[in-house]
Amino acid sequence: MRCLTTSVTPEEDRCTRTNESSARGQKTPGVCGSYQCVYVEQTARSRKRRVFFFLSESLFNDSVAVAMRLTSSCVALAFLLLLHCRHFGDVLGQKSDSALTVVETTEEGEVTHGDEEEQVKIEEDEDLEVVQATEQWQTLKPGQAVPAGSHVRLNLQTGQREVRLGEEQLKYRTQEHREREATQSMFSPDELKRAMKKLKEDLNPVSKDQQDSVASKFRPLEELKRDMAQLDLLVETDTRIMRRLLDQFNSSNSTTEQRLSILQELEYLVHQVDNAQTLCSMGGLQFILEGLNSSDFRLQENSAFVLGSALASNPVVQVKAVESGALQMLLTVLATAQPLQVKKKVLFAVASLLRHFPYAQHHFLSHGGLQILSELFRADGGGILRTRIVTMLYDMISEKELISQAGLDEVLDASHEERVRQYSKVPLQGELLEKGWCNLVPQLLESTEHDYREKALRALLAMAPVCLDEYRSDGSLLGSLLSLRDQYQDMVQSEMILGEENGYYEEIVQLIDALQVKIK
Repeated sequence: MRCLTTSVTPEEDRCTRTNESSARGQKTPGVCGSYQCVYVEQTARSRKRRVFFFLSESLFNDSVAVAMRLTSSCVALAFLLLLHCRHFGDVLGQKSDSALTVVETTEEGEVTHGDEEEQVKIEEDEDLEVVQATEQWQTLKPGQAVPAGSHVRLNLQTGQREVRLGEEQLKYRTQEHREREATQSMFSPDELKRAMKKLKEDLNPVSKDQQDSVASKFRPLEELKRDMAQLDLLVETDTRIMRRLLDQFNSSNSTTEQRLSILQELEYLVHQVDNAQTLCSMGGLQFILEGLNSSDFRLQENSAFVLGSALASNPVVQVKAVESGALQMLLTVLATAQPLQVKKKVLFAVASLLRHFPYAQHHFLSHGGLQILSELFRADGGGILRTRIVTMLYDMISEKELISQAGLDEVLDASHEERVRQYSKVPLQGELLEKGWCNLVPQLLESTEHDYREKALRALLAMAPVCLDEYRSDGSLLGSLLSLRDQYQDMVQSEMILGEENGYYEEIVQLIDALQVKIK
């Protein structure tokens, strides 16, 4: 006896079967989830064949209703067989390992299972195509794998299995997932294999001659590494460069032109704070000071330029310069007859040394620095040196005033207190009054340069606390202020016509007004 039963899902195997003791031809319905099953037993040539038919609920109810109207079990059996003969003929005609499984049954009803390898034959090298389940039922082709959690059913109308997403998958499936899957291109494993095979075929092997031709155009890697190592040895750091320049500068074989070139290179390097400090530690400061004592004014000019660049905003170099006697040497150069270019560079070095350094300012005053500057101021007829001198004096006065105002704060650190103490030892304003600077600075107002006049006005305002009596007794100063105000007021009107408000000339007018208010 041979029995046909479905092997699609475990739920279908759990369908209720008819009791073996029931009469032949009698049908007993069973319920299995959303499926209905009907068991029919018939005799054919001394062998029994048992067939399970799986019907949908609506089709099952219709079939039962029709069968109940029949008067005999034979007629009902014939009706059911005719109803589903067409569909199961297609199913049995397909040699599908997953649709129906043949099970041998003995006369006593014992069921013997065949070898699993004979029921399902899957080649080891066969790649299963995983079906992409969706919300709708879609046909499951033979050999396709089903994703975990999907629902599978047997469509009795077509005789094919169908699959869709399970309830849990539908629960967490969002519209974004649907849109992404709709636009996402899918490739089967077979398509990917064909594409990879074609890609390998398209790769043409490179011949030996072609490889040699390409290799000849480039240098070997080992050779490049050796060259890079040599270049690294040839690269000089700033420290090495300064050491080499100092050795050349100190060499007896060096000419004046070579030393001038060395000083220009050093001036470029010492703008960096670290390089300036390194130059001092190498003893380069002594070489620069020796250049200031040279009889060649070009060496004096370039040496002063290097010294001023190294001193700018570099407290370490400032301290070493004062300790090395640089301030006295610079004042000596200013006091002697020197070309204008030399004195400009020396004034630059002096200003760099005194800026934010009260200790150096104290030594500057004690060594007669203001007296030397006053003589230089009177001797300068062009106004270039006068402007530099007045600017330096204004900076010194402003620094001390700012430190004094900051000293009024309640919370001060130890370094600031020390700085306030050092500035208090610098009698700058008293020295300015004593050396006659209250009458010297107003002379700069006679210049035709607006920049010179501006710097003179700022310096006069800064010296006003100690020079008010001299200002009031100086008739030329009062006349110059009135004349300058009328002149710059007209320029302000011109600026306003051009649409410029708070311009440069307006600022000069404000300085004049502020000074006049203090004098009155």
